[in-house]
Amino acid sequence: MVMESRSLWRNRDFTIFWFAQTLSVAGDSFSYVALPLLVLHATGSVTQMGLLTGVAAAGSIIAGIFAGVVADRVRRRTLLIVCDVARFILYASIPVVWWFSPQIWLLYVVVPLAAAFAMVFRVGYVAAVPYLVGADKITEANGRLSGTYAAAWVGGPMLAGIISGVFGPTAAVAIDASTFAVSAIGLSFIRPRTRPSEAPSRVSARDFFIGAQFLWKHPVLRSLTVLLAFLAFLTTGLTDIYVFYVGHHLNQPDRTVGYVLAAGAVGTIIAAVLVSYARRALGFGACWIGSYALSGFAIACVGLSTSVPVIAGLVTVVVFGTSMAGICSLSLRQEVTPDHLLGRVTSAFWTIHMSLGPIGAAVLTVGVARYGVRALLLAAGTICVLIAVAASLTPIRQARPEAAPAMGD
Repeated sequence: MVMESRSLWRNRDFTIFWFAQTLSVAGDSFSYVALPLLVLHATGSVTQMGLLTGVAAAGSIIAGIFAGVVADRVRRRTLLIVCDVARFILYASIPVVWWFSPQIWLLYVVVPLAAAFAMVFRVGYVAAVPYLVGADKITEANGRLSGTYAAAWVGGPMLAGIISGVFGPTAAVAIDASTFAVSAIGLSFIRPRTRPSEAPSRVSARDFFIGAQFLWKHPVLRSLTVLLAFLAFLTTGLTDIYVFYVGHHLNQPDRTVGYVLAAGAVGTIIAAVLVSYARRALGFGACWIGSYALSGFAIACVGLSTSVPVIAGLVTVVVFGTSMAGICSLSLRQEVTPDHLLGRVTSAFWTIHMSLGPIGAAVLTVGVARYGVRALLLAAGTICVLIAVAASLTPIRQARPEAAPAMGD
C-alpha cells in the first residue's frame, strides 16, 4: 500500500479515478430510476420489480465468491476497465432490443450479469483506493468519492425521470451505457503500478475462504458483517418500494419519482462532508450505530406520509444514515486489512452481508402487495432501529477500532 501523505488535489491518478467514476455513477443513477420504471410500465407489478432486484443481488453474491481472488491476482486498473466495458455492452443491449419490442426477459439476463461485473468492479475499486492515496487519506478519499457520487445522483435521477417521461426509460439506460465507455477510457490514463504481492502465486480453493477467515478473526468486522446481513434484508428492496409508492400508490409522474430519489442523494453529500469530522469527534461506534438508528426511524416515517416533499426529506435522512455508516465501515476495512488480502476480504464481506438481500427484496415487495406500504416500512424501520441498538452491545461500539494491534495474516 502506498503510504505517502500528500494532498488529494495533487494526486494525478486519484483525480483521474475520481472523475471517471463520478461520471460512471452519474450514468448509474439513470438506470437506478429507469430499470424499475421499465418493469412498472410493462407489468405494473411491484412483485416483478422486487424479483428483478433480487435477481440482481443474487448475481452480485455469486460474483462476490471469486471477485476478491481476481482482484488480488491481476492488475486492478485492468480489472476495472474490463468490468466497465462489459457493463457498457450489457446495458447498451437493452435500448437496442427495446427499439424493436419490449422484452422483460432480457432484463433478467442483463441486470444480474451487469450486477456481477459491478461486484467485481467494486471489489477492485475498494482494493485500489488505498494504493492510490496515503494511509491517512483513506477516509478523506472515500468521503470525497462518496460526496461527488452523491452530487451526480442529485441531478441524475431528476434528469432520468424527465428523460424517461419524454423519451422513455430506455433512453436513460442508453445514457448509462455510454458513461461506462467513458469511464473505461478515463481509467486507461491511470499510470499502472506494480504493487507488492505476498499472496501465493498458485490459486487454491482456500483462497475463497481467506477473506471470510480474516473477517471472522477481527471482532469489529465480524460483528459488522453479521448485522449488515440483516440490514441488507431490510433495505435491498427499499428503492423499489419508493418507486412503487410514489409512482403508483400516490399516482405521481416519472419525473416526480426522479425528484424523490435525487433528494435522497443529498443525504450522501451531507454524509460525505461530515463523515471524517464526525468519526474523529465521535468515534467509529457512535457514528455507525447512530447513523443506522436514524435511518431506521426515517424508514418507518416514510410509510406514515402521503406528502411527496415530506417523503423526499425522509428518504434524504435514510440515505444520509446509511451513507455515513457505509463510509465508516468501508474505511475501517481498508485501514485494518493488509493490501494483499484487501480484495478477498472485501468480496467476502459484501458476499456475506448481501446474502439475505435477494430474499429481503422479494419478501418486502411481496409484503407491500399484500399488506401495503405503510405496514412494511413501519416494520422494516423498527427492526433497523433494533439492530442499531443490538450493535451497541458488540465490539462495534469501540471508538477507535482501527488503532487496535494489527492482526496476523
